[in-house]
Amino acid sequence: MITLKEPVKFDWDGHNQDKSLIKHQVTMNEAEEAFFDLSKQEYPDPGHSENELRKIVVGKTKRGRLPFIVYTIRKEKVRIISARDLNKTKERNLYEEAT
Repeated sequence: MITLKEPVKFDWDGHNQDKSLIKHQVTMNEAEEAFFDLSKQEYPDPGHSENELRKIVVGKTKRGRLPFIVYTIRKEKVRIISARDLNKTKERNLYEEAT
């Protein structure tokens, strides 16, 4: 499970921020909310960790949405790389079985 220092600081790449909003309708706030879900689930992302350690987090937002977020830690900030809804039954079942 991810352990972040308080207060948690987020860092967004402008291109990825726009892509998450335009392509997947996930706002920055929604993506960030997922990190504060006490039932959030974290998974390794070895297929995309060649240059830096990347992880996946799935957590529920205040609206009940379950975004699938790829992120890394850079300079003690959470750098969100992509955010989209869980769109596969398998992904949703992993979260629901763990909560």
